[in-house]
Amino acid sequence: MIINGVTIDDTFAEAFGMKATRVIITAYNLKWAYHAATAATGFATSVIACGCEAGIERRLEPDETPDGRPGAAILMFAVSAKELAKQLERRVGQCVLTCPTSAAFAGISDGESLPLGKNLRYFGDGFQSSKLIGGKRLWRVPVMDGEFLCEETTGMVKAVGGGNFLILAESHAQALAAGEAAIEAMRKVPNVIMPFPGGIVRSGSKVGSKYKTLMASTNDAFCPTIRGITRSELSEGIEAVLEIVIDGLNESDVRNAMRVGISAACALGAQNGICRITAGNYGGNLGQFHFHLRQIMS
Repeated sequence: MIINGVTIDDTFAEAFGMKATRVIITAYNLKWAYHAATAATGFATSVIACGCEAGIERRLEPDETPDGRPGAAILMFAVSAKELAKQLERRVGQCVLTCPTSAAFAGISDGESLPLGKNLRYFGDGFQSSKLIGGKRLWRVPVMDGEFLCEETTGMVKAVGGGNFLILAESHAQALAAGEAAIEAMRKVPNVIMPFPGGIVRSGSKVGSKYKTLMASTNDAFCPTIRGITRSELSEGIEAVLEIVIDGLNESDVRNAMRVGISAACALGAQNGICRITAGNYGGNLGQFHFHLRQIMS
């Protein structure tokens, strides 16, 4: 398969089942909502070392939020309900509760229940109070700029993490331009995040390492500077590879995001140095979700 001169490899991305939740963060204005959302989703690129994968899903207008203020929706993904609950409480407690004028609400009503304000209320030291509105319990925690309003729980659902594709290009600048175009298009897709910095990762990994203490190491087959001393997947002329990883609330969300992102990268075409699109997998032995590139793009 060739799209605008770009070869689409006959391979698949291998993804995994995860647990996910959404939190709606609001504030006095969008700037402060994004301060809270950005902090809460920091250091959350990969469950390999971060505990969770998280990102800002989208901006919310005042008519889309529970309290009629501007806000942001964030998504968090983890490998277990226990880890997701821990990460949610720590991140909302340390990054949203602390942020001036902020409030936090459930962004998912389905699935299992996760504590949101249920435990954070104790920061109020006995001065906290609750209110039942429309069948939902909200906690009012006194803070120095007034009060922190937080819904008691949010929902947790099954999700998909680790959808991916790789952009192979003639130069770093061209690979980055294609990656940026892909991310800009993918951010319009609901229910997904691309958790790495700016949505793009340069340090793609493989399972295992020559060093026993590491569970993952550099994906040497796609590193252009060592193609002469390893079993390289790169043909001559490819000098840069960038990867985009996608987490979504379900399989179709990830599939849709991959289609949109690959289309945007291919739109630059071979004339702009974009050579191939491929994907990372583990032979189909680890993840239960397989996203075949040619099926997605056909």
